[in-house]
Amino acid sequence: MKHLFLILVLLSLSGFGQTAEDYYNKGTSKFSLKDYNGAIAEFNTAIQLKPDYASAYNIRGPAKYCLKDYNGAIADYNKVIQLEPDDTDAYFNRAIAKNDLQDYNGAIADYNKVIQLKPDDAYAYCNRGNVKKNLKDYKGAITDFNNAIQLKPDHAFAYNNRGIVKGVLQDYTGAIADFNKAIQLNPYFVVAYFYRGNVKYYLQDYTGAMADYNQAIQLKPDYAEAYNNRGSAKNDLQDKNGACLDWNKAGELGLSSAYTNIKENCK
Repeated sequence: MKHLFLILVLLSLSGFGQTAEDYYNKGTSKFSLKDYNGAIAEFNTAIQLKPDYASAYNIRGPAKYCLKDYNGAIADYNKVIQLEPDDTDAYFNRAIAKNDLQDYNGAIADYNKVIQLKPDDAYAYCNRGNVKKNLKDYKGAITDFNNAIQLKPDHAFAYNNRGIVKGVLQDYTGAIADFNKAIQLNPYFVVAYFYRGNVKYYLQDYTGAMADYNQAIQLKPDYAEAYNNRGSAKNDLQDKNGACLDWNKAGELGLSSAYTNIKENCK
């Protein structure tokens, strides 16, 4: 009985003596396994032991973000910036969370700070361009995408996003050229095929549009919007049966607007 008691005492003490760094390391391991709640619990303990542990806040923030706790993530990034005012990762990640909360001006301010501290950060320019696109500052967005591409010529996302903005500005030739480049850099870039298909559809190249939607669907079989738009291309090519099948598939995948197409075109 004494031996059993001793074992229980030793087990109860097994967690004692662990440092903040130990809990931080366990948290990063759980984060890498996408166990975000478990990671947060470990970072909480690390911070409890070491309240000024900037690195723990800096990873607990992304864990909260992955759980869609955007305000909680921002609070952690605020703490990092308080502790380390020149931490570009904290500004960058806070900007992403602010963008998701539709605080576009706040996001731009954070990207501005990243670029001030790190002028060669192509990703900050690209992301700031996306926020400017959300604000319909299309010329400003293109300028940022241009800078991102100049700094990182293989930045497929910058080409793709610049292509989207060029499409909005009715520069269809320029848009297609950007989507072509994005696909050249990344042949598995699903949304680049989708948006290139949209531009081709607008230009009444229904066959070309359908080819792009086919590719998007091959890469992402649950791409409801691609089924819906392919249905429209098939309908314009007088393939009503094929169109109705695609719209029905889009509806099954959760795109409610596809049922409007079915109601209006499929009897």
